[in-house]
Amino acid sequence: MSDTVIDVRGLTKRFGDRTVVDHFDLQVPRGAIYGFLGPNGSGKTTTIRMVCGLLKPESGDGEVLGFDVLRESLKIKERVGYMTQRFSLYEDLSIRENLEFISRLYGLDRRAERVDASLADLGLIERQGQLAGKLSGGWKQRLALAACMIHEPELLLLDEPTAGVDPKARRDFWDAIRRYSAQGVTTLVSTHYMDEAVQCDSIAYIAYGKKLIDSPTADIPKQIGLYGWRVAGRPLMRAQELLEQSPGVELVARFGAEIHACGKGPAALERAVRAVKAAEPHVEIAPIEAGFEEIFIYLMSGAMDNFQ
Repeated sequence: MSDTVIDVRGLTKRFGDRTVVDHFDLQVPRGAIYGFLGPNGSGKTTTIRMVCGLLKPESGDGEVLGFDVLRESLKIKERVGYMTQRFSLYEDLSIRENLEFISRLYGLDRRAERVDASLADLGLIERQGQLAGKLSGGWKQRLALAACMIHEPELLLLDEPTAGVDPKARRDFWDAIRRYSAQGVTTLVSTHYMDEAVQCDSIAYIAYGKKLIDSPTADIPKQIGLYGWRVAGRPLMRAQELLEQSPGVELVARFGAEIHACGKGPAALERAVRAVKAAEPHVEIAPIEAGFEEIFIYLMSGAMDNFQ
């Protein structure tokens, strides 16, 4: 078996006169958890649908699980688990009935045994008789993941799977993803949560159809080379206005009761922050490491919306 599960090159998709995905390349190794980040409308969902064979690209080629994305999409779909943004199972069926139905769709053998294993794996045994429509967001998420995994796919595609669920449910979800990764299942997951992104082995940033960066997670801060300072105190509005007008400051972002000012030139950035301190003596300043949220905002601020 190949060590590369996703290997696509130049994928391009247009809707009308708008290019939603523009010559996108992606290589994902077997067993990796690959983060897929970008703002709403950036083309993440369209890319995922091309990868799993639900959409045919206008141009580009490649292989997923060793099958051609243009000519063998049915074979790809049979071997992929795809969890959409919205809950898409039958709300008037119970948890167990939904899983039994999905197992019949895939034509699986040992259906009862597989359903029992899925229920046990994701802690659903005690709720198996509950109607799906009565579940909370976190339990719906578990059921959706169980339905994705019941046919034992080699590749799991997750499109913003933890949107709208509580922190405990998100943590439990990621524990399950890591278990699957240890078993050799490859995961491509789109997310807006930076605490989830840092759990991925690698991250691809996409903005309005174009990939901005694609690297191992640990390497990204050094690649971007963004420096940061924290400005805290009350009030902060005047300090924020001064920073936004200062040379050397390329990003000003509010984080609760403090401001993070970032730039790629450390000396110019420090001069700007110290000038704000001189003008607003009540604020406190300190250097910080620019985190993934700052990097994400910085990358997005320089991208051109493809509706423009």
